[in-house]
Amino acid sequence: MIYLALSIICSVTVGVLLKLAKRYEIDVMQAVTWNYLFAIVLSAVFFKPNLGDISMGSISWVFPALGILLPSIFLFQGIAVRQAGLARTDIAQRLSLFISLCAAYFLFNDSFDRLKYVGLIFGFAAIIFTMYRKSEGVSSKKSWLYLLLVFVGFGVIDVLLKLVSQITVMPFTTSLFVIFCICFVLSLAYILYLASIKKTKLQLINFICGCVLGFFNFGNILFYLKAHQAMSENPSTVFATMNMGVIIAGSFIGIVLFKERLTKLNYLGLVLALAAIILITLSKLHAV
Repeated sequence: MIYLALSIICSVTVGVLLKLAKRYEIDVMQAVTWNYLFAIVLSAVFFKPNLGDISMGSISWVFPALGILLPSIFLFQGIAVRQAGLARTDIAQRLSLFISLCAAYFLFNDSFDRLKYVGLIFGFAAIIFTMYRKSEGVSSKKSWLYLLLVFVGFGVIDVLLKLVSQITVMPFTTSLFVIFCICFVLSLAYILYLASIKKTKLQLINFICGCVLGFFNFGNILFYLKAHQAMSENPSTVFATMNMGVIIAGSFIGIVLFKERLTKLNYLGLVLALAAIILITLSKLHAV
């Protein structure tokens, strides 16, 4: 569970940094691009990947898929917030847990007992209640499309990261290095396109913010993969605990740091999320 806790902390920190980026007019796409460059450096320094392990035969289709999806999801998320509002976007992101759990059951042969079923029911209720917000009147005819992209995108990324943790032809740290490289190359090509065609300025502040973002994004993915490796027989536990843990930690940060107001339903959702995590944890211990 320590890896999940560290992944949740890093994930929430990434969210906080992205929220502050809007306040300080940071170009998110540029920051995301440099974040992957910094993640590559961290991977090279701490993991010392053996480049000899990398060959065309060892490159799984999962790598380019994540290389496209990881930076793309930042763009979809940003558009969804503008078109559909922050609350509805958050709901779509957290409800992607449905995709992860379906994969855990049908693809990874995860076992579900009564405690886990009850915990998941509590968890789904927690997601809905915690993310509920009164409508702020932000809408768009195409908002449903961007919400769908967020929903599917985060769900598929969770499943693909689980697949990466199962790859044995090369160390998972080397796999992570390759994925970061693909993400950086594709993101760099995109911001260079914006700079040359759209005349977007490349600014130093975006590079600095990207390095900070990269540190926590690196930690988030690293510890998430380690959690899947440590609990390889219980992928649903990792999927569910990660999502609900982010809800609890994110809500706490929102209340304390950003002075966000919660409704009675939001507080009920937090209690249900905590209960869900306890039940799912007990399920894992009972299975052992």
